[in-house]
Amino acid sequence: MAKQNGENIIWSDRVHHAWFPLSFTKYYIKNDRLYIDSGLINSTSDETLLYRIVDLRLRRKLLHKIFGTGDIILYTKVDKHHEILLHNIKNPRETKDMISELVEKSRNTRNVVGKEFYGGPRAGHDNDGNDNGIPDFLEDEVEN
Repeated sequence: MAKQNGENIIWSDRVHHAWFPLSFTKYYIKNDRLYIDSGLINSTSDETLLYRIVDLRLRRKLLHKIFGTGDIILYTKVDKHHEILLHNIKNPRETKDMISELVEKSRNTRNVVGKEFYGGPRAGHDNDGNDNGIPDFLEDEVEN
């Protein structure tokens, strides 16, 4: 476990090109947050609270398999970006499993139930976009 500014970093990696982590994009997890720092001259830093991640996906193409890397896609419901791509990560299966466990631990620590995440297309809205809390198939019965 590495330290940054006196804080423990649980995991860190960079975008890999072939086997080499030669990139100006760095990923790391600390304090229940995923950070993505990118850029050399113009740089950005994005932060996502782990409990906001609702699903994970591992994608490995042929070149990923040859070089031992993979893409991890994180799906969120409440962030600016609903899909976060961790590109060309080494040990992708182990990393995905570790992130999944950290997400569950973060939810348990914060007592997040998840109903705000697992609703319909948008939590609190029905399929036709109305915020009436009544499912579409029951609207006709309620109006009569």
